[in-house]
Amino acid sequence: MIARRLLIFVAIPMFVCLSAGADESRQTKQALNVQVPVHLDYLLALPKDYESQEKWPLLLFLHGAGERGHDLNQVLKHGPPKLVSEGRDLPFIVVSPQCPPNVWWEPIELTALLDDVIAKHKVDTDRIYVTGLSMGGFGTWRLAAHTPERFAAIAPICGGGEPYWARRYGKLPTWVFHGAKDQAVPLARSEQMVEAMKKAGNEPKFTVYPEAEHDSWTETYNNPEFYDWLLSHRRINAAAGEQK
Repeated sequence: MIARRLLIFVAIPMFVCLSAGADESRQTKQALNVQVPVHLDYLLALPKDYESQEKWPLLLFLHGAGERGHDLNQVLKHGPPKLVSEGRDLPFIVVSPQCPPNVWWEPIELTALLDDVIAKHKVDTDRIYVTGLSMGGFGTWRLAAHTPERFAAIAPICGGGEPYWARRYGKLPTWVFHGAKDQAVPLARSEQMVEAMKKAGNEPKFTVYPEAEHDSWTETYNNPEFYDWLLSHRRINAAAGEQK
């Protein structure tokens, strides 16, 4: 597993539109286009036989709030990076960024990270998957709402989002996980998202662990079926509603 640091500048167009007023001569329409720095430390794990294939699926893992900071060893506590550190060879390029202290996952930053990894490595852009736990589950929902057309499937664990995002997901394959006894993030947060997706025409999978509290991720990430399910999906052609 390789520790990497991303520091790039992302252009963000910002426009100000002013309605016609009584005295138009006192104010004019302006536009701002600036570049802002993106700094993310992350772990990169390539499959052991990376050179044997032209393209590989990519799995983006978003950790929870407790792993924020500037020590990448914290990211090894849970999920795919933990499995890789223990010797498990996952059939993905695994990208595990670390969220800085006191902030949440930002889609613009994660998009910049994906762009950078894709430019440098052999990524199958029709097989990019996102998963995360707790704060990372929230980040998974949010990132998928930001660029739903980019992903082949998502798997938010004990997270939540805004139900109105469901319209943006379209038919994006989704597998949601939560513990029935979760006191940190109530089960209702996932239930709301699943119900909203169903109303929007999606058919998400939903696994509730009856005895699990907040940790609904260990059983999920230890289950080979989880990875098989991800790999069974390719990016959907949004216009046709079919997998590419």
